[in-house]
Amino acid sequence: MIVLKSPEEIELMRRTNAIVAEVLAELRARVRPGMSTGELDRIAEEMTRKRKARPAFKGYEVAGRVFPRTVCISINEEVVHGIPCDERVLREGDIVGLDFGVCYEGYYGDSAQTVAVGAVSPEDERLIQVTEESLQEGIRQVAVGKRIGDISAAIQEHVERAGFSVVREFVGHGIGKRLHEDPQVPNFGARDRGVRLRAGMVLAIEPMVNAGGPEVRIKADGWTAVTRDGKRSAHFEHSVAVTEDGPYVLSEV
Repeated sequence: MIVLKSPEEIELMRRTNAIVAEVLAELRARVRPGMSTGELDRIAEEMTRKRKARPAFKGYEVAGRVFPRTVCISINEEVVHGIPCDERVLREGDIVGLDFGVCYEGYYGDSAQTVAVGAVSPEDERLIQVTEESLQEGIRQVAVGKRIGDISAAIQEHVERAGFSVVREFVGHGIGKRLHEDPQVPNFGARDRGVRLRAGMVLAIEPMVNAGGPEVRIKADGWTAVTRDGKRSAHFEHSVAVTEDGPYVLSEV
């Protein structure tokens, strides 16, 4: 069931997502060679609690598995859902995906970005750039009367023109009083297909883009998704409200 939000609820979700954006900006500034993913996670949780919010991912349960940390931190060939720990240390030339969400006053916010650790290869720079551009292409399709497939196709077309591939096992989603609501928002598809967009819908649009093939596998920890071919992956996400005036990006700084 798709839950439409009132203008007042959307503004509350904007405040929720402002916390997400603020924490992500701090994490991005802290990313450097030698920093452990566990330390980044502690920074995020401390900032979240100080703002009277709750980490959205910590304790999140799927099929009996509980995510143990505040931020999903995915490095290089890791696509999504990487688990932070003190033993995992960032190195020069890594790319790191930071996926973060909070719950504040009963509403969820969710956003992600991929960051270069020091100097990275031109190919990695291009992968990050194209992935972020594909998110913007998807957001540009958000308008009353358009369809989910218009978002999906815009993302896929931009990614594949650049010679990369979109992950198909994981998709974007609605968001509101629950972290994951209807409808699903795939990063692939055909225009003029799927659910028609209505004012009051709020969507977490999140392209996951691989340098090689689209296939992924799940590591033994039950959470971390990695590319099957070992090539690198990037991830960007914004929470976006559908309004009569077009897209309202709630998680921008």
